[in-house]
Amino acid sequence: MAAASATAVAKGNGGGGGRAGDASGTRKKKGPGPLATAYLVIYNVVMTAGWLVIAVGLVRAYLAKGSYHSLYYSIEKPLKFFQTGALLEVGIVPSSVVLTSFQVMSRVFLIWAVTHSVKEVQTEDSVLLFVIAWTITEIIRYSFYTFSLLNHLPYLIKWARYTLFIVLYPMGVSGELLTIYAALPFVRQAGLYSISLPNKYNFSFDYYAFLILIMISYIPIFPQLYFHMIHQRRKVLSHTEEHKKFE
Repeated sequence: MAAASATAVAKGNGGGGGRAGDASGTRKKKGPGPLATAYLVIYNVVMTAGWLVIAVGLVRAYLAKGSYHSLYYSIEKPLKFFQTGALLEVGIVPSSVVLTSFQVMSRVFLIWAVTHSVKEVQTEDSVLLFVIAWTITEIIRYSFYTFSLLNHLPYLIKWARYTLFIVLYPMGVSGELLTIYAALPFVRQAGLYSISLPNKYNFSFDYYAFLILIMISYIPIFPQLYFHMIHQRRKVLSHTEEHKKFE
């Protein structure tokens, strides 16, 4: 689910690291070496800056227009660039590779296979809904990873990482679903990405039906991820409070 990437909760301690033990549970997992840490810090700083550029672009366009309609065009290029750039983090961020891959790919799919491909939906308010949710979440997420890598994580960023998803996640999911729904009639009319029989490969594909299946998949996935994050929030923030008491 695309919005989940914005709010996926890092495993392990509140600093965003991996689990303390290895597969056997008897040895501690070594952290990244100096070069790997430097790469990760630079990557996360660049991504934080990128999403800040998107946020500033949205604000400037709104102030210039005096309206929130069609703001997508003002940030279309940086949004595509930095969201697609998130593919580089699969396997390097302190989260499940499978979960990260699913989240990043679903967002890239929404950006390119829906919003980019179906021009008519680019003026929909639902696009702005998920863009705002993604932008706020990614600024917090990449800041969280950056400060965690530097072993200097402010409590405010940790709190925001494990709290704002309560609003941002449903907001992003709503925007995504409404955008896909708005694209359906145009996809059907144009036969976008669909393959009809007969053909030499004896294969057919209905992109319209595929989008409907994606929308249906949100029903079982959204509650599971959302309540998982609620559970992680209680665990991480309660651990932080307990740690403060002993300091």
